[in-house]
Amino acid sequence: MNIRQDTNINNDTHHLLQMGWKSHFQTQLEQFSDNSLIPARVTGVRKNSFCTSNGKSEWLATLAGRLKYDANGLYPVTGDWVLMTDAVISRVLVRENALSRAASGTRNKQEARPQKEQVIAANLNTVCIVSGLDQDFNLRRIERYLTLVYNCGLNPVIILTKADLHPDPDHFASEVEAVAFGVPIHLVSASDDTGLAALRPYLSFGRTITMVGSSGAGKSTLVNRLYGKTIQLTGSISTHVGKGRHITTTRDLIMMPQGGMVIDNPGIREIVFWEVDKGIEAAFPEIETLGLKCRFADCSHTCEPGCRVLSAVGEGEISRGRLENYWKMKRELEYLSQRRHKSAGRVEKERWKETSLKIKAMKRGRVFFTGKPGSQL
Repeated sequence: MNIRQDTNINNDTHHLLQMGWKSHFQTQLEQFSDNSLIPARVTGVRKNSFCTSNGKSEWLATLAGRLKYDANGLYPVTGDWVLMTDAVISRVLVRENALSRAASGTRNKQEARPQKEQVIAANLNTVCIVSGLDQDFNLRRIERYLTLVYNCGLNPVIILTKADLHPDPDHFASEVEAVAFGVPIHLVSASDDTGLAALRPYLSFGRTITMVGSSGAGKSTLVNRLYGKTIQLTGSISTHVGKGRHITTTRDLIMMPQGGMVIDNPGIREIVFWEVDKGIEAAFPEIETLGLKCRFADCSHTCEPGCRVLSAVGEGEISRGRLENYWKMKRELEYLSQRRHKSAGRVEKERWKETSLKIKAMKRGRVFFTGKPGSQL
């Protein structure tokens, strides 16, 4: 296979294009003079091997020894494009994008900086945030997923499953619309094909989506419905706690009959940020816009006089829960950003110093206290 010299879409390049091959990867391939290198996409990661495919052939590949011990190199994840020699991955091409989070177990432990990035999937067109209309439904969690996706520079879509469980599922869609500005929202049902037609454009030729959400949200069931038959195992939901079990335990890229691909993911119980970008601004645009009208340019929207955001909460324009979620994630992202440039001790010292100065200022009457995180206006 030599796609470097072929300007026409022959049979081999057609399969690569269907797998998501783009000029971004073609440019990287052309930098290598070794014509024996075969481009392929990682469709699954196992303990000591990788499932790979070029759309026409599949290999169970191993990783070249030098890549195993290269601390600065990319470790292949589902969705990556790699260059192979026989059944050995010799290079990992630079990703176009990636959905990642910090390793679980570090959230709410500010003294322990997340030391490891967990890449969930790579080279994506769309991230589908899946939430069931049962005990899984939680607006604050959806806001957190949106922030995670925006931080990674990706496009979110929200899918509300189990619409058949409620006589008026549109009510839930309206609630989500109020916190997910401009994000496509789709209601689907596992009992029939309601809403499935609207999802097909995301699975058009060469496009890749990934589904994220809690265990039991209906991700695997949705994949089965879109595929037309059972290809992913599903499990029942606990009637006691309303949560699902981890039936899906691996991340696999699945070729769909619509022409695109789906990466189904195990349920995520802990959404821990790793990337620090403009996710908070994109997920909470109305708070950021109102913040420009506050009396102070550095207003934290917690206790300052003349805060337009706090006024909006008092007037019912913004819910108290949404603002508190904004505070919470803002603090996490600011702390994460600081930790990347400062030691843990220095960050903590500066935080306590700032808190001490605010308390002294309030005692001197220089700040009129109008509210604090967690209090009622």
